[in-house]
Amino acid sequence: MLRSKKTLLMLALVAAVCFMAEPAMADRLSEAIAEAKPTGEPGYLGIPGGPQLNIMIGLVWAIWVGWIFSTVGAFGGIMAGVGHITIYGLGDYASSFGKGSQMNKVVTDSIRVSNQWLVGCSAALSSFNYFKAGRLVLPLGIALAIGSVAGSWLVPWLTAGKISLKAYLGYFGLFVLFLGCYLTYETTPKGQAGKQAAKKAAAAFQKSVKEQQAGGDVDLVEMGVKVQKFTPTACEFTFFGVEFSFNPLIPVVGGFIIAALASFLGVGGGFLLVPFLTSVAGLPMYLVAGTSAMAVFIGMINSIASYMLLKQTPVAWGLIGAELIGIVIGSVIGPKTSKFIPEKVLKYIFIVLAIYVGVRYTSKGFLGYSLVPPF
Repeated sequence: MLRSKKTLLMLALVAAVCFMAEPAMADRLSEAIAEAKPTGEPGYLGIPGGPQLNIMIGLVWAIWVGWIFSTVGAFGGIMAGVGHITIYGLGDYASSFGKGSQMNKVVTDSIRVSNQWLVGCSAALSSFNYFKAGRLVLPLGIALAIGSVAGSWLVPWLTAGKISLKAYLGYFGLFVLFLGCYLTYETTPKGQAGKQAAKKAAAAFQKSVKEQQAGGDVDLVEMGVKVQKFTPTACEFTFFGVEFSFNPLIPVVGGFIIAALASFLGVGGGFLLVPFLTSVAGLPMYLVAGTSAMAVFIGMINSIASYMLLKQTPVAWGLIGAELIGIVIGSVIGPKTSKFIPEKVLKYIFIVLAIYVGVRYTSKGFLGYSLVPPF
Protein backbone atom coordinates (compact mmCIF):
# COMPACT_ATOMS: atom_id res chain seq x y z
CA MET A 1 0.00 0.00 0.00
CA LEU A 2 2.81 2.39 0.91
CA ARG A 3 4.62 1.59 -2.31
CA SER A 4 1.46 2.31 -4.31
CA LYS A 5 1.07 5.68 -2.59
CA LYS A 6 4.70 6.56 -3.40
CA THR A 7 4.18 5.67 -7.05
CA LEU A 8 1.01 7.79 -7.24
CA LEU A 9 2.80 10.69 -5.57
CA MET A 10 5.65 10.43 -8.08
CA LEU A 11 3.19 10.46 -10.96
CA ALA A 12 1.44 13.53 -9.53
CA LEU A 13 4.72 15.41 -9.11
CA VAL A 14 5.84 14.57 -12.64
CA ALA A 15 2.55 15.81 -14.06
CA ALA A 16 2.50 18.99 -11.97
CA VAL A 17 6.05 20.05 -12.77
CA CYS A 18 5.83 19.41 -16.50
CA PHE A 19 2.34 20.69 -17.24
CA MET A 20 2.86 23.92 -15.29
CA ALA A 21 6.28 24.71 -16.74
CA GLU A 22 6.72 27.39 -19.39
CA PRO A 23 8.29 26.47 -22.77
CA ALA A 24 12.04 26.28 -22.23
CA MET A 25 14.56 28.70 -23.73
CA ALA A 26 12.29 30.58 -26.14
CA ASP A 27 15.02 32.85 -27.60
CA ARG A 28 16.62 30.24 -29.84
CA LEU A 29 13.20 29.03 -31.00
CA SER A 30 12.01 32.59 -31.69
CA GLU A 31 15.03 33.22 -33.89
CA ALA A 32 14.35 30.00 -35.84
CA ILE A 33 10.68 30.96 -36.34
CA ALA A 34 11.68 34.42 -37.52
CA GLU A 35 14.06 32.86 -40.07
CA ALA A 36 11.68 30.16 -41.35
CA LYS A 37 8.48 32.30 -41.22
CA PRO A 38 6.10 29.31 -40.88
CA THR A 39 2.34 29.97 -40.94
CA GLY A 40 -0.73 28.28 -39.47
CA GLU A 41 -2.10 27.28 -36.09
CA PRO A 42 0.55 26.90 -33.34
CA GLY A 43 1.60 23.27 -32.92
CA TYR A 44 4.70 21.53 -31.59
CA LEU A 45 6.78 23.95 -29.46
CA GLY A 46 4.23 26.65 -30.36
CA ILE A 47 5.58 26.78 -33.94
CA PRO A 48 2.99 28.14 -36.40
CA GLY A 49 1.83 25.24 -38.55
CA GLY A 50 3.69 22.73 -36.38
CA PRO A 51 2.38 19.17 -35.83
CA GLN A 52 -0.59 18.85 -33.46
CA LEU A 53 0.44 16.11 -31.02
CA ASN A 54 -1.91 13.79 -29.14
CA ILE A 55 -0.38 13.45 -25.67
CA MET A 56 -2.30 10.22 -24.96
CA ILE A 57 -0.33 8.50 -27.73
CA GLY A 58 2.83 9.72 -26.00
CA LEU A 59 1.69 8.33 -22.65
CA VAL A 60 0.94 4.86 -24.06
CA TRP A 61 4.19 4.73 -26.06
CA ALA A 62 6.17 5.86 -23.01
CA ILE A 63 4.89 2.85 -21.02
CA TRP A 64 6.60 0.64 -23.61
CA VAL A 65 9.72 2.82 -23.50
CA GLY A 66 9.93 2.55 -19.70
CA TRP A 67 9.36 -1.20 -19.78
CA ILE A 68 11.96 -2.04 -22.42
CA PHE A 69 14.65 0.14 -20.84
CA SER A 70 14.05 -1.16 -17.32
CA THR A 71 14.01 -4.76 -18.63
CA VAL A 72 17.17 -4.92 -20.77
CA GLY A 73 18.91 -1.70 -19.66
CA ALA A 74 18.84 -0.28 -23.17
CA PHE A 75 16.70 1.05 -26.02
CA GLY A 76 14.81 3.52 -23.85
CA GLY A 77 16.25 6.50 -25.73
CA ILE A 78 16.06 4.71 -29.06
CA MET A 79 12.40 3.77 -28.55
CA ALA A 80 11.69 7.31 -27.34
CA GLY A 81 13.33 8.47 -30.57
CA VAL A 82 11.12 6.15 -32.63
CA GLY A 83 8.10 7.74 -30.95
CA HIS A 84 9.18 11.33 -31.47
CA ILE A 85 10.74 10.90 -34.92
CA THR A 86 8.36 8.41 -36.55
CA ILE A 87 5.08 8.07 -34.65
CA TYR A 88 4.71 11.81 -34.13
CA GLY A 89 6.35 12.61 -37.46
CA LEU A 90 8.77 15.15 -36.01
CA GLY A 91 11.59 13.74 -38.13
CA ASP A 92 9.82 14.50 -41.42
CA TYR A 93 8.72 17.85 -40.01
CA ALA A 94 12.30 18.87 -39.19
CA SER A 95 13.48 17.70 -42.61
CA SER A 96 10.83 19.82 -44.33
CA PHE A 97 12.73 22.99 -43.40
CA GLY A 98 15.88 21.93 -45.25
CA LYS A 99 19.32 20.87 -44.03
CA GLY A 100 20.72 24.35 -43.42
CA SER A 101 17.66 25.74 -41.66
CA GLN A 102 17.89 26.76 -38.00
CA MET A 103 14.39 25.32 -37.48
CA ASN A 104 15.62 21.92 -38.68
CA LYS A 105 18.39 22.00 -36.09
CA VAL A 106 16.18 23.34 -33.27
CA VAL A 107 13.59 20.58 -33.78
CA THR A 108 16.35 17.95 -34.09
CA ASP A 109 17.94 19.08 -30.82
CA SER A 110 14.48 19.16 -29.21
CA ILE A 111 13.96 15.53 -30.24
CA ARG A 112 17.35 14.60 -28.75
CA VAL A 113 16.73 16.22 -25.37
CA SER A 114 13.09 15.03 -25.21
CA ASN A 115 14.34 11.46 -25.63
CA GLN A 116 16.74 12.04 -22.76
CA TRP A 117 14.04 13.32 -20.40
CA LEU A 118 12.23 10.01 -20.77
CA VAL A 119 15.35 7.89 -20.40
CA GLY A 120 16.58 9.85 -17.39
CA CYS A 121 13.30 9.27 -15.55
CA SER A 122 13.28 5.55 -16.37
CA ALA A 123 16.94 5.22 -15.41
CA ALA A 124 16.35 6.82 -12.00
CA LEU A 125 13.47 4.48 -11.18
CA SER A 126 15.22 1.40 -12.56
CA SER A 127 18.42 2.09 -10.61
CA PHE A 128 16.49 2.32 -7.36
CA ASN A 129 14.41 -0.81 -7.99
CA TYR A 130 17.36 -2.96 -9.09
CA PHE A 131 19.48 -1.78 -6.17
CA LYS A 132 16.74 -2.89 -3.76
CA ALA A 133 16.61 -6.24 -5.54
CA GLY A 134 20.38 -6.81 -5.23
CA ARG A 135 20.88 -6.64 -9.00
CA LEU A 136 22.96 -3.46 -9.36
CA VAL A 137 26.78 -3.45 -9.19
CA LEU A 138 27.15 -0.11 -7.41
CA PRO A 139 30.96 0.35 -7.78
CA LEU A 140 30.76 -0.42 -11.49
CA GLY A 141 27.85 1.99 -11.92
CA ILE A 142 29.79 4.70 -10.07
CA ALA A 143 32.89 4.18 -12.24
CA LEU A 144 30.83 4.41 -15.43
CA ALA A 145 29.02 7.49 -14.11
CA ILE A 146 32.30 9.30 -13.35
CA GLY A 147 33.40 8.89 -16.95
CA SER A 148 29.95 9.81 -18.27
CA VAL A 149 29.92 13.27 -16.69
CA ALA A 150 32.57 14.73 -19.00
CA GLY A 151 31.27 12.96 -22.09
CA SER A 152 27.67 14.05 -21.63
CA TRP A 153 28.67 17.71 -21.27
CA LEU A 154 31.25 17.80 -24.07
CA VAL A 155 29.18 16.63 -27.05
CA PRO A 156 26.12 18.90 -26.62
CA TRP A 157 28.50 21.83 -26.27
CA LEU A 158 30.26 20.86 -29.51
CA THR A 159 27.30 19.71 -31.67
CA ALA A 160 24.06 21.42 -30.56
CA GLY A 161 22.69 23.48 -33.44
CA LYS A 162 25.17 21.96 -35.91
CA ILE A 163 23.61 18.58 -36.78
CA SER A 164 20.82 18.24 -39.35
CA LEU A 165 18.03 15.69 -38.92
CA LYS A 166 19.18 13.57 -41.89
CA ALA A 167 22.74 13.21 -40.60
CA TYR A 168 21.47 12.49 -37.09
CA LEU A 169 19.25 9.64 -38.33
CA GLY A 170 22.05 8.04 -40.34
CA TYR A 171 24.61 8.04 -37.52
CA PHE A 172 21.93 6.90 -35.08
CA GLY A 173 21.13 3.88 -37.27
CA LEU A 174 24.74 2.89 -37.94
CA PHE A 175 25.65 2.69 -34.27
CA VAL A 176 22.60 0.62 -33.41
CA LEU A 177 23.07 -1.74 -36.37
CA PHE A 178 26.73 -2.34 -35.50
CA LEU A 179 25.86 -3.26 -31.93
CA GLY A 180 23.07 -5.56 -33.00
CA CYS A 181 25.51 -7.45 -35.22
CA TYR A 182 28.10 -7.56 -32.46
CA LEU A 183 25.70 -9.03 -29.91
CA THR A 184 24.58 -11.57 -32.51
CA TYR A 185 28.19 -12.72 -32.67
CA GLU A 186 28.25 -12.96 -28.87
CA THR A 187 25.47 -15.54 -28.92
CA THR A 188 27.63 -17.92 -30.99
CA PRO A 189 29.75 -20.62 -29.28
CA LYS A 190 32.91 -18.62 -30.04
CA GLY A 191 31.42 -15.46 -28.58
CA GLN A 192 30.29 -17.30 -25.46
CA ALA A 193 33.64 -19.01 -24.86
CA GLY A 194 34.96 -16.49 -22.33
CA LYS A 195 31.72 -15.92 -20.41
CA GLN A 196 31.51 -18.95 -18.16
CA ALA A 197 31.10 -16.92 -14.96
CA ALA A 198 28.19 -14.96 -16.40
CA LYS A 199 26.48 -18.14 -17.61
CA LYS A 200 26.96 -19.81 -14.22
CA ALA A 201 25.54 -16.81 -12.34
CA ALA A 202 22.57 -16.53 -14.72
CA ALA A 203 21.79 -20.23 -14.28
CA ALA A 204 21.95 -19.90 -10.48
CA PHE A 205 19.65 -16.88 -10.55
CA GLN A 206 17.10 -18.58 -12.82
CA LYS A 207 17.12 -21.67 -10.59
CA SER A 208 16.47 -19.57 -7.48
CA VAL A 209 13.60 -17.70 -9.15
CA LYS A 210 11.94 -21.03 -10.05
CA GLU A 211 12.42 -22.30 -6.50
CA GLN A 212 10.82 -19.14 -5.12
CA GLN A 213 7.88 -19.52 -7.52
CA ALA A 214 7.45 -23.10 -6.32
CA GLY A 215 7.09 -21.86 -2.74
CA GLY A 216 10.68 -22.40 -1.60
CA ASP A 217 12.31 -20.28 1.09
CA VAL A 218 14.63 -18.35 -1.26
CA ASP A 219 15.78 -14.78 -0.58
CA LEU A 220 16.80 -13.36 -3.96
CA VAL A 221 17.99 -10.08 -2.43
CA GLU A 222 20.26 -11.80 0.08
CA MET A 223 21.92 -13.79 -2.72
CA GLY A 224 22.32 -10.68 -4.90
CA VAL A 225 25.36 -8.46 -5.44
CA LYS A 226 27.81 -8.46 -2.52
CA VAL A 227 30.91 -6.26 -2.90
CA GLN A 228 33.98 -7.99 -1.41
CA LYS A 229 36.67 -5.47 -2.33
CA PHE A 230 36.75 -2.00 -3.86
CA THR A 231 39.92 0.03 -4.53
CA PRO A 232 40.84 2.49 -7.33
CA THR A 233 42.34 -0.36 -9.33
CA ALA A 234 40.40 -3.46 -8.28
CA CYS A 235 36.82 -4.40 -7.45
CA GLU A 236 35.54 -7.86 -6.54
CA PHE A 237 31.94 -8.90 -5.91
CA THR A 238 29.73 -11.98 -5.89
CA PHE A 239 26.30 -12.65 -7.42
CA PHE A 240 24.52 -15.86 -6.43
CA GLY A 241 27.81 -17.31 -5.25
CA VAL A 242 29.75 -16.56 -8.45
CA GLU A 243 32.78 -14.25 -8.20
CA PHE A 244 33.40 -11.33 -10.57
CA SER A 245 36.18 -8.71 -10.72
CA PHE A 246 37.13 -5.66 -12.77
CA ASN A 247 39.49 -2.69 -12.81
CA PRO A 248 37.43 0.50 -12.09
CA LEU A 249 39.68 2.59 -14.37
CA ILE A 250 38.38 0.72 -17.44
CA PRO A 251 34.68 1.62 -16.95
CA VAL A 252 35.67 5.24 -16.21
CA VAL A 253 37.18 5.48 -19.71
CA GLY A 254 34.35 3.42 -21.17
CA GLY A 255 31.77 5.66 -19.48
CA PHE A 256 33.31 8.76 -21.05
CA ILE A 257 33.25 7.31 -24.58
CA ILE A 258 29.75 5.85 -24.21
CA ALA A 259 28.27 9.05 -22.74
CA ALA A 260 29.84 11.16 -25.50
CA LEU A 261 28.35 8.96 -28.23
CA ALA A 262 24.97 8.73 -26.47
CA SER A 263 24.78 12.48 -25.97
CA PHE A 264 25.53 13.04 -29.66
CA LEU A 265 22.77 10.63 -30.67
CA GLY A 266 20.30 12.05 -28.15
CA VAL A 267 19.72 8.73 -26.39
CA GLY A 268 20.51 7.22 -23.02
CA GLY A 269 23.49 5.08 -24.02
CA GLY A 270 22.12 1.80 -22.71
CA PHE A 271 22.49 0.21 -26.15
CA LEU A 272 26.24 0.92 -25.81
CA LEU A 273 26.46 0.05 -22.12
CA VAL A 274 24.87 -3.39 -22.53
CA PRO A 275 27.61 -4.72 -24.87
CA PHE A 276 30.24 -3.08 -22.63
CA LEU A 277 28.87 -4.69 -19.48
CA THR A 278 28.40 -8.13 -21.03
CA SER A 279 31.65 -8.19 -23.04
CA VAL A 280 34.20 -6.13 -21.08
CA ALA A 281 32.85 -6.56 -17.55
CA GLY A 282 31.50 -10.06 -18.26
CA LEU A 283 28.21 -9.57 -16.40
CA PRO A 284 25.08 -11.70 -16.85
CA MET A 285 22.08 -9.84 -18.32
CA TYR A 286 20.35 -9.92 -14.93
CA LEU A 287 22.92 -7.43 -13.60
CA VAL A 288 23.20 -5.36 -16.75
CA ALA A 289 19.87 -3.51 -16.65
CA GLY A 290 20.30 -1.97 -13.19
CA THR A 291 23.99 -1.14 -13.59
CA SER A 292 23.39 0.35 -17.02
CA ALA A 293 20.48 2.41 -15.66
CA MET A 294 22.61 4.03 -12.97
CA ALA A 295 25.27 5.16 -15.44
CA VAL A 296 22.60 6.36 -17.89
CA PHE A 297 20.87 8.39 -15.17
CA ILE A 298 24.01 10.39 -14.34
CA GLY A 299 24.75 10.95 -18.01
CA MET A 300 21.19 12.13 -18.69
CA ILE A 301 21.26 14.74 -15.92
CA ASN A 302 24.39 16.27 -17.41
CA SER A 303 23.32 16.03 -21.04
CA ILE A 304 19.86 17.51 -20.45
CA ALA A 305 21.37 20.41 -18.51
CA SER A 306 23.91 20.97 -21.27
CA TYR A 307 21.34 21.03 -24.07
CA MET A 308 18.83 23.18 -22.22
CA LEU A 309 21.01 25.57 -20.24
CA LEU A 310 24.03 26.01 -22.48
CA LYS A 311 22.38 25.65 -25.89
CA GLN A 312 18.85 26.93 -25.20
CA THR A 313 17.12 23.85 -26.59
CA PRO A 314 13.30 24.07 -26.27
CA VAL A 315 11.03 21.20 -25.25
CA ALA A 316 7.25 20.65 -25.27
CA TRP A 317 6.54 20.37 -21.55
CA GLY A 318 2.93 19.21 -21.93
CA LEU A 319 4.02 16.27 -24.07
CA ILE A 320 6.95 15.39 -21.80
CA GLY A 321 4.67 15.50 -18.75
CA ALA A 322 2.33 12.89 -20.23
CA GLU A 323 5.24 10.76 -21.42
CA LEU A 324 6.94 10.79 -18.01
CA ILE A 325 3.76 9.40 -16.43
CA GLY A 326 3.97 6.50 -18.90
CA ILE A 327 7.69 6.10 -18.15
CA VAL A 328 6.98 5.72 -14.42
CA ILE A 329 4.39 3.01 -15.10
CA GLY A 330 6.62 1.04 -17.47
CA SER A 331 9.72 1.40 -15.28
CA VAL A 332 7.94 0.02 -12.23
CA ILE A 333 6.69 -3.01 -14.18
CA GLY A 334 10.01 -3.83 -15.91
CA PRO A 335 12.14 -4.99 -12.94
CA LYS A 336 9.24 -7.10 -11.66
CA THR A 337 8.86 -9.00 -14.95
CA SER A 338 12.48 -9.28 -16.12
CA LYS A 339 13.41 -11.91 -13.54
CA PHE A 340 10.99 -14.34 -15.20
CA ILE A 341 12.54 -13.93 -18.66
CA PRO A 342 15.47 -16.26 -19.55
CA GLU A 343 18.79 -14.51 -20.10
CA LYS A 344 19.02 -15.64 -23.73
CA VAL A 345 15.60 -14.20 -24.44
CA LEU A 346 16.66 -10.85 -22.93
CA LYS A 347 19.67 -10.78 -25.23
CA TYR A 348 17.61 -11.79 -28.29
CA ILE A 349 15.13 -8.98 -27.55
CA PHE A 350 18.08 -6.59 -27.60
CA ILE A 351 19.43 -8.02 -30.87
CA VAL A 352 16.11 -7.96 -32.75
CA LEU A 353 15.42 -4.37 -31.73
CA ALA A 354 18.98 -3.29 -32.57
CA ILE A 355 18.94 -4.75 -36.08
CA TYR A 356 15.46 -3.43 -36.89
CA VAL A 357 16.12 0.08 -35.59
CA GLY A 358 19.61 0.12 -37.11
CA VAL A 359 18.44 -0.83 -40.61
CA ARG A 360 15.50 1.58 -40.47
CA TYR A 361 17.39 4.68 -39.43
CA THR A 362 20.58 4.01 -41.39
CA SER A 363 18.57 3.74 -44.61
CA LYS A 364 16.32 6.66 -43.65
CA GLY A 365 19.29 8.89 -42.91
CA PHE A 366 21.60 8.03 -45.80
CA LEU A 367 19.18 6.83 -48.51
CA GLY A 368 16.23 9.07 -47.71
CA TYR A 369 13.78 6.16 -47.23
CA SER A 370 13.40 3.19 -44.90
CA LEU A 371 14.19 -0.37 -46.03
CA VAL A 372 11.85 -1.78 -43.34
CA PRO A 373 8.31 -0.78 -42.34
CA PRO A 374 6.99 1.76 -41.68
CA PHE A 375 8.43 2.97 -44.98
